[in-house]
Amino acid sequence: MKVFHFLLVSLFISSISQHVFCGDNDILIIESYHSEYPWDKSYISGIQSIISTEEYTFHRFQMDTKRVPKTEFKQKADEAWAYYQKISPRLVFLGDDNALMLLINRLGKENTPVVYLGTNTNPNETGINKYDNITGVLERPLIKKSIVQLKEVIPSIKKTLILFDDGTTSSAAIKEEFKGKTTTTLGGIAVSVQQIGALKEWEKTVLESKEQGFDAIIIGLYHTLKNDNNKSVDAEQLLLWTSGHSPIPLFAFWDFAVGANKTIGGLVLYGYPQGEVAAKMALKILKGKSPKTIRPRVGEKGRYLYSKQQLKKWDINLPSSLSSRADFVE
Repeated sequence: MKVFHFLLVSLFISSISQHVFCGDNDILIIESYHSEYPWDKSYISGIQSIISTEEYTFHRFQMDTKRVPKTEFKQKADEAWAYYQKISPRLVFLGDDNALMLLINRLGKENTPVVYLGTNTNPNETGINKYDNITGVLERPLIKKSIVQLKEVIPSIKKTLILFDDGTTSSAAIKEEFKGKTTTTLGGIAVSVQQIGALKEWEKTVLESKEQGFDAIIIGLYHTLKNDNNKSVDAEQLLLWTSGHSPIPLFAFWDFAVGANKTIGGLVLYGYPQGEVAAKMALKILKGKSPKTIRPRVGEKGRYLYSKQQLKKWDINLPSSLSSRADFVE
């Protein structure tokens, strides 16, 4: 009888141990990029502002796809998958397009609920819709609205250049907004869109922008550029160089590109609200709601953000109708 009682106690303790380590309070964030990337910092802060770090343990895996070559993406996905299996979390966040596209078909076959965010790719193209355990937040850069808004800042503007790197998110954003076109006209402004992968081409394009007849440049993403040795360029240094050498005013689509010695700003997206929205969806799931009953959402509509230093540099005075709605940084 004592032996039987001992076995029951042992089984109970074993059951508790398995329960503790099977991921009941573990949340895994699989990031497409890396911990130093401002967008990642921002949306993770947003997530953790909603979901208590005291109640849940957060684990992060960084795929680093802004800096590693595309030939290594599959290896990064395999590493992320192994980490997921090791953690066996209660819920997974997938940050941005690469994490989603590289892991969707594996995670979609699991029972673990998944919440994606920061993705620009059309859900019909990723196959998200066929999985019942997945929902999330779509990121839609306010490209067209941002361009039209330039008329308020520079009334004389006639022609603008949009620069993106050659990364997955850039390609998805351009495809979603421009349907494959590289030129268009919006609000009376002639628009040219360029995707660039090489540092030298980026520098040449910026330096010659005024000669080409452009009145302004809007910076999209710039984090996957490579130098002559096919090494990743430091994104922060690239932005500072672009700001220091551009012969025409620079604007931006994302908040992290706005500031002193960066860009003037504009109608921009923030990562923080994306994280907040995704976390609120995740909380509903953690409380028992099925992901398939939570419709995917589009993130916030953006905010006006401007750099005081850059406005002064380019001798631009915002109209009161715009400045009254805007936030400012140095």
